[in-house]
Amino acid sequence: MSGPGRDVPAHDQSVTHRYVVHYPEHSPRQDDPHYRDFEEYRRRTKAGATCAIGAHRGDFSECDLTHPLELHHSHVEFSLQNGVDLAWLERDYPGISDPDQVGAWVESGDNLQWLCRAHHRGPGGIHTAAAADFEAERYVRGLIGPSGGA
Repeated sequence: MSGPGRDVPAHDQSVTHRYVVHYPEHSPRQDDPHYRDFEEYRRRTKAGATCAIGAHRGDFSECDLTHPLELHHSHVEFSLQNGVDLAWLERDYPGISDPDQVGAWVESGDNLQWLCRAHHRGPGGIHTAAAADFEAERYVRGLIGPSGGA
């Protein structure tokens, strides 16, 4: 709310997150029998790919289009698939409760999205920013920048 004594001037704030991720045992990605599905999806969709964030906004001005787009596992990363609680996954993706099919789903279009380098691995990228900040970045121009105030 705005009003006398309630306005806070625009400001920058450094944010640091530190935690431990417990990765389940997994094979090297290149040994995964479903990796070919990932590569096939990449080959088939690359020519028409756009950054999912820029496409959502209808504005690519904050996208890094100087580098090739990157394919992101949008729900379950490859390295986490052996730890997936299939009952939880089944709630959002009915029909995926077969443990022998999770790997194929992880490498399918249902779990993949194209992102530019900035929105994938940059300071405001999905692999860098907190989930709440990344989601807000979809709607707030210039929300996240490199540390140092730039």
